[in-house]
Amino acid sequence: MSTKVPGRFQRFEREQPRIVAAYTALGDACQEAGPLAAPVRALVKLGVAIGMQHEGAVHSHTRKALEAGASAAEIRHAALLATTTIGFPRMMAALSWIDDVLGDR
Repeated sequence: MSTKVPGRFQRFEREQPRIVAAYTALGDACQEAGPLAAPVRALVKLGVAIGMQHEGAVHSHTRKALEAGASAAEIRHAALLATTTIGFPRMMAALSWIDDVLGDR
């Protein structure tokens, strides 16, 4: 599975490589800072993206969760858990963004 990197980020990376390197290093440090396994970390990040209602981030973190080893069922469950926090309509929107990536899995 290839990770789709938005064109705007690719351009920013070319224009500001030091900032992107520092941002990447911070992200790596946060990933390694605690005991959570990679699939769990990916699902947490997906949950944050769902809570923010950020379609692009939900797409990205759905792909990253798959790459980390989370199943389609686990990813959809992460969306369902948001229902009582963000509401049914927003959960349904997030689930549709997840399905953009998962398709019929």
